[in-house]
Amino acid sequence: MSFTAQLRQRIPLLALTVGAFGIGSTEFVIMGLLPEVAADLQVSIPSAGMLVTGYAMGVVVGAPLMAAALSRAPRKGSLLALMAIFMLGNLLCAVAPNFGLMMAARVFTAFAHAAFFGMGAVVAADLVPRDQRAKAMALMFAGLTLANVLGVPGGTALGQVVGWRYTFAVVAAIGMVALVGIAAVLPRMPALPSPGLAQEFRVLRDPRVLLGMAMSALSAASLFAVFTYIRPILSNVTMVTDSGVSAFLLLFGVGLTIGNIVGGQLANRRPLRLISVTFFLVVLVMAAFTLTSHAYWSAMLTLPIWGALVFAVVPPLQMRVIDAAHNAPNLASTLNQGGFNIGCASGAYLGGLAIQSGVPYSQLPWVGAALALLGFGLSFVARAQDRKYAQLPTVVRDATVFAH
Repeated sequence: MSFTAQLRQRIPLLALTVGAFGIGSTEFVIMGLLPEVAADLQVSIPSAGMLVTGYAMGVVVGAPLMAAALSRAPRKGSLLALMAIFMLGNLLCAVAPNFGLMMAARVFTAFAHAAFFGMGAVVAADLVPRDQRAKAMALMFAGLTLANVLGVPGGTALGQVVGWRYTFAVVAAIGMVALVGIAAVLPRMPALPSPGLAQEFRVLRDPRVLLGMAMSALSAASLFAVFTYIRPILSNVTMVTDSGVSAFLLLFGVGLTIGNIVGGQLANRRPLRLISVTFFLVVLVMAAFTLTSHAYWSAMLTLPIWGALVFAVVPPLQMRVIDAAHNAPNLASTLNQGGFNIGCASGAYLGGLAIQSGVPYSQLPWVGAALALLGFGLSFVARAQDRKYAQLPTVVRDATVFAH
């Protein structure tokens, strides 16, 4: 393929990447600003952590609603509408006068999340040849990882210096850049042929789709049970100063970026093995973090390794769900983001519950390790399900999902 042809493919992908960067920034930056938000809105840190749970539940509720609303709409127009919702939601966060309205604004913002990533992943895959689909999706999700390299540390530092509300205003501006980019460079793409929304939802009868979503949920739960409270862990256990927190978050974001790239490269080759190995390594790293979090340099080494592992699993899990739901990829991809955010909400809640029950911050990674271990176990159930499915004739396979 010529350089010019490659460039024509990459530019629309980069517009999607900017949108993913903005959405990733608004989802994750709240962790770095939790103490400031809690103090300003006059709530405790665990209560402020519920803003993470509220956002995640907004994604979960918004996923089927937005899938239904946009099922027959042209995909480019849908992506533009989703970015408009994202921009308005962040502006509302920036001016929210109390905790209740802040929670409502976060939930509203989250409605754009699952549909953008779900539809964006399918659009990214359709923009390139079949053998490059995983790489294209990884490029779009690179916006999410770059949000943790640049958006979260930068947003945290900005919020510490001039106030957390300015951070959300800047994120809204990033949404405007993405909206203009998508409008300018993404080709017109009609809605995918659909047998009807009711028929599409029958894809949830396929155990492989459900197992993929369950593993996505456990991956997110393992991460958010600990990462939601990373600022207090670094401040109270590692004894990092406020100015040093951004550097640690930057390293975590670098790890996410590396993991996303590696996961995208390997997702087309034995993805389930990659998923199993990654879950197991997360268990080990979380167990190690209960010790390494006590020292500055060991914590600094652990965070990028942890980040690399938790995002190496994202491309293969997304690919698994889209491939299993070949007759309803938009819906399945969107619902998989909902599943991921059920994990975000559950993880943030379980982490907060553990803290309120007296678990010290230094031992919180055990909660993440236990959830990753469940994901590791599910990967073997998925392997057995794949073997069973491979033995079925093609006609029977399709009938198991789309039978009347």
